[in-house]
Amino acid sequence: MSIRFWQVEILKKSIKKKEKLKILENNLKIAPQSLVLDLGCAQGILSFFLRKKGGFWVSVDQDFLNLKTSKNLLEKNLIQIGPGSLPFQNRVFNLVLCLDYLEHLEDDLFCLKEINRVLKEEGILILATPRRGKKMLLNRVRPLLGLKIENYGHKKEGYTLKELEEKLRNTHFSIEKKTTFARFFSEAIELVLNFFYIKLFSKPEAPTLRDGHIRPSSKEEFASVEKVFRLYSFVYPLLWMISRLDKLLFFQKGYGILIWARKSGP
Repeated sequence: MSIRFWQVEILKKSIKKKEKLKILENNLKIAPQSLVLDLGCAQGILSFFLRKKGGFWVSVDQDFLNLKTSKNLLEKNLIQIGPGSLPFQNRVFNLVLCLDYLEHLEDDLFCLKEINRVLKEEGILILATPRRGKKMLLNRVRPLLGLKIENYGHKKEGYTLKELEEKLRNTHFSIEKKTTFARFFSEAIELVLNFFYIKLFSKPEAPTLRDGHIRPSSKEEFASVEKVFRLYSFVYPLLWMISRLDKLLFFQKGYGILIWARKSGP
């Protein structure tokens, strides 16, 4: 097991992340000359694979620790940003990826306006967020387990598709494609893993990260739980088989949302 690329080891054993990455890789087309903004790169887990699609990438995050951690995977073009305006000129990027970032912000509408500003005409935004709604049973289970949105670094539990459609329309984006992922069984497995990590391994004195503390945030932290991770790796095939039961729930939407939207106005 490679400690150097510990983020990749985590992704290999994350059912939800692998499903999200597969959808992105199958639908992400980047011209060689495209400029791509990776907004909220966290520990670089998804960015590492998506950068291989081509283009010139700039990855940003609010947390210096995230950027320091992701450097071993992404190597270059890493910038720390604040919670306000993006430090880029108008109409610079062809594509902005905003993956699991919007729900961490107090002013999500301002963020969408800033994304619109830095996108070129007809530029594309790919947005991923948690999904909420009255029928989302596991969202009601989470607080019963003592898990708060603060553990995830969230300012909001998530969004309904209708809410995101309205926010994107109000910031001059037109949705071209939308889908959901992580149905009940995949999300339930993720929830159980989050519960055990937060309750057993997340240190109270650990730095407060923009994206919470539901997984190791550094190589040193991963090394401290490596033995437990090895044990988890043994049961992972069984968990993966359980997650396949989601195929029986083809009529149900998932707990994650992915949207492709095109800039339609200033």
